[in-house]
Order: sequence, then structure tokens, then C-alpha cells
Amino acid sequence: MSTIDPSALRALAEQSNAWPFEQAKAIVARLKKKPKDEVLFETGYGPSGLPHIGTFGEVARTTMVRHAFRVLTEDKVKTRLIAFSDDMDGLRKVPDNVPNKEMLTAYLGKPLTKVPDPFGTHPSFGAHNNARLRAFLDTFGFDYEFASSTDYYTSGRFDAALLRVLERIDQVMAIMLPSLREERAASYSPFLPICPRTGVVLQVPITAHDVKAGTVTYEDPETKERVTLPVTGGHCKLQWKPDWAMRWFALGIDYEMAGKDLIDSVKLSGKICGALGGLAPEGFNYELFLDEQGQKISKSKGNGLTIDEWLRYASPESLSLFMYREPKAAKRLHFDVIPRNVDDYQQFLDGFSRQDPKQQLANPVWHIHAGHPPAADMPVTFQLLLTLVSSSNAENAATLWGFIGRYRPGVTPQTHPKLDAMVGYAINYYRDFVAPTKQFREPTDVERAALQDLRDALSQLAPDSSAEDIQNVVYEIGRREPFLDAVKKGKDGRPGVSLDWFNMLYQVLLGQEKGPRFGSFVAVYGLPNAVTMIDGALARSA
Repeated sequence: MSTIDPSALRALAEQSNAWPFEQAKAIVARLKKKPKDEVLFETGYGPSGLPHIGTFGEVARTTMVRHAFRVLTEDKVKTRLIAFSDDMDGLRKVPDNVPNKEMLTAYLGKPLTKVPDPFGTHPSFGAHNNARLRAFLDTFGFDYEFASSTDYYTSGRFDAALLRVLERIDQVMAIMLPSLREERAASYSPFLPICPRTGVVLQVPITAHDVKAGTVTYEDPETKERVTLPVTGGHCKLQWKPDWAMRWFALGIDYEMAGKDLIDSVKLSGKICGALGGLAPEGFNYELFLDEQGQKISKSKGNGLTIDEWLRYASPESLSLFMYREPKAAKRLHFDVIPRNVDDYQQFLDGFSRQDPKQQLANPVWHIHAGHPPAADMPVTFQLLLTLVSSSNAENAATLWGFIGRYRPGVTPQTHPKLDAMVGYAINYYRDFVAPTKQFREPTDVERAALQDLRDALSQLAPDSSAEDIQNVVYEIGRREPFLDAVKKGKDGRPGVSLDWFNMLYQVLLGQEKGPRFGSFVAVYGLPNAVTMIDGALARSA
């Protein structure tokens, strides 16, 4: 929690419109209607596949809301975050990205915790993916409690709630049936028996139910035998929307968010939870991630970034910033969003210490780091590192550190380990995305003349010239047609310089569309190297 007095911090939080506080305020209002000693937050996970970037986003965002709630209540109300795995679901299809796919075919329809692990490392496929989820969440330091659907069903923890569903099955059916197609509605039941003969999760009509005995009866689809099973003890599970509602009711979940594609499901589950006598949790529907074509990202299509891919090119904090920003707006989740989020994170961190407490609560880094952002100490930007790699073709860290060490004496991989990590990220990003698309354009005659003048001006500067001094020279050389900007005046009142001038420098000199502040780049790259680079560009276009 913050070092500010809790009551003063709470007062500021109550005035904040940062979205985690807005969400937390709804939970506070809920407690006033229905007081309780502990507030439960939940995230869900379908272990038919490995954890992905959406899993990270949901847990990270829920964690931010949980911390905001703790601030609003001065940490006087106990909170828990449950990461719930639906590992009792039947295996619907064999995933493409696992070994021993032929072996899995024989287990289609069985609960994921009854399917052998194709990787051969855990007792079941469900257990394997659950372990991957826990390792995944632990890597990021999330505070959570893992819960298994199989464990909760078979241990009897859901028994009372399942009997309540059976008792009120007519109300549940009345809620569900209008949402189903006619064919599905004709055979629908909220209960899915686990076949004692085959172990398969059956989607069959329930021919009878006995509330007093706590049982349902169905006809075995193969043997045509009439089978009666208790709904308790793991002999049955629920269809997923009633299951979601039952879980909210049984555990007393107070907050759970979900994707926009589940809006209707959330509404139906909320109604069922109410029919059971519970109160549906607070939460919101976040927008979905889109690929570069604006299409919804799909695990099966593989048309988006994975968590491992993001972490190959950038820090976890930059990913947290991406998740914090505008959760109710659809966002492209493609490789080109990474550099901006890396540098924006550093800008937010740099500005944090200069902000008053009210402003700090609106700063994303306050929420990313639960009120305790680290001190900012990043001497160069990610965009600058990318441009250094591009300009020097330096695909090794030692070369980049040579530039950095000259620009910032005393800064080393040992004194700045996070910068060292960012150097590695920049090299990976350059190799995979920048190098394959580099395309130098020819300068026009006017641009050649401007480049020649820039080359001469830079060669006359003192070797220890500051980035600001260099930027002033670059700006002055660009103050000519066709780069003049009559609208944006310079400090001296004369016409300013348009971005076309700086974009031309990167397109002609480096073969990329844009880059960092040019004066800063030259200061790190070195004046002699910059002059040589311009000479090379002029020679190429001679």
C-alpha cells in the first residue's frame, strides 16, 4: 500500500476517475447493500489450452481493481483472488499444438483431468495445463489462490449449490431456454452426467429428476439403459452458464470481469445466480484484442501476439501498461504496439515523482505497481536503442553498450540491469521486425542539398556537444522549403520545421519510417558516425 496516510489516500481515491477505482467503488457500494467480512475476486481459465496473453490481461486488470478496493477500504476488508480452472470440462477436440495427438483422440468427451497428459509430465492433461497456469501467474508475482473445478465438484464443496440448482431447475430452465436454438432447447438440461460406464461428460436429455433424492435420470445414448445419478460428489457437472452462476453463488464471488463476447452469457448467468438466491458479482466487459487486420484474436487461429512473444521484445511492465490502457476499447495487439508501450511506460515512471498524490493515482504506473512504482532510471529510450541497432547494424549487446557508455559515462549493464534487458529486447525486435523491412529511399535534389548542409554543420560541432545543441543545429538546417511549418512557430517567432524533415532523415539515412529525437540519437551514436552515415546515404544516391 502507499506511504500516504490511509485515510488521506482513500479520500483522494474516492475522487479519482481512474478505471480501477471506478470498478472498486462499485464493490464498495455493493458491500453497503450486503455487508460481508471478505470480498472475493475471481478470474476464469479454460485449461483445454495453454495460458495466453488474455489470461494475463484478466488477472492483471482484476489485481488492479483489487488493490484499488483495498485503498478505498483502507485495507480493512479481507480480499482474495481466486484463479478458477474449468478442468472438469470435457475434451472437445484435440489441440494442434500438443504431442501424441493420436492418443488423445480416444479420450474425447472425458473431463480434462481424466485425459492423459500428452506431454507425459503430469497425471492428466488438465493437471499439466493447470501447472502451466500457476507457473505463468507465479512468474508475474500475482497474489492468487488456485481452484480446480474437478476438486470442488468431487470434494463436495459444490454439493449444496448443486442441490439448490436441482431444487430450482424449473427457474433455471426458464432463464436458459429462450436463449437456445429450438433443436438445442428440446434436449437441454443444466446437468451434464458423467457416464459411469465410459467416463464421458454427456450432453443428454434428463428424463427425470428427484429433488428429495438429489438425483437426475437419463438414457444411456449407446446402451439405452436408464441411469440415475446423484448430482453431487462429482457424478454430474453443469453446463457452463449455469456452472458459472452456481460458482458465483457457492463461493460468494463479488467481482469478475469478462470479455465483450460474453456479455449475453454474463447476463444469463447473473439471472441464474439470482434465481439460486445469490447476488451476481460486479464487473465489466472488456473489449477484445484485434490483430493487424482488425480481426478478433483467436487461440486456434494464432493471429495475435503470445505472452512469450511480447516478453521476447519487451518487459512485463510494458505489457501491464498495454492492459491498463482503455480496457473497454478494442485494441490492436500486434508487434508494432510494443515500442510505444515500452517508452510510454518509462515516461509515466519518469513523471511519477514530479506529480502530486492526486495525479499519481491517475498515473498507470501507480496501478501497475500497486502504489509503489520503482524509481525511474532509464538513460535511453527503446526507440533510441532500436535506431542505434539499425544505424550500426549492431546485433550484439557489447556494441550497443559501447554507444551507451560513451553517451552516459558510468552507466553499465551492472549498474542498470533493466537497461541491459532492454538492450536485449531491442536487438530481438530489430532482427525480427526492423531488419526485414528496411528500405532506404532516394533523396530529392532539395533533400540532398539539405543533407549535405547537415553533414557539414555536424562535422563542425564540438565532439562533446549535447543532444540539445545537436537538435538545434538539425532544426536550423531543416528550416527551409519544403520543410517549413508556418503554423508551428519556432522559439524565435520564425516558421517552424515540419515532421517531414525528421521523417526524411530516418527514411533516407536509416531505411525506417520514424525514429526518436534526432539530436538525442546523434549524441549517442556519435557525431563522426553520424557524418559517416550521411556520407554513405549521399554516395548511395549519387
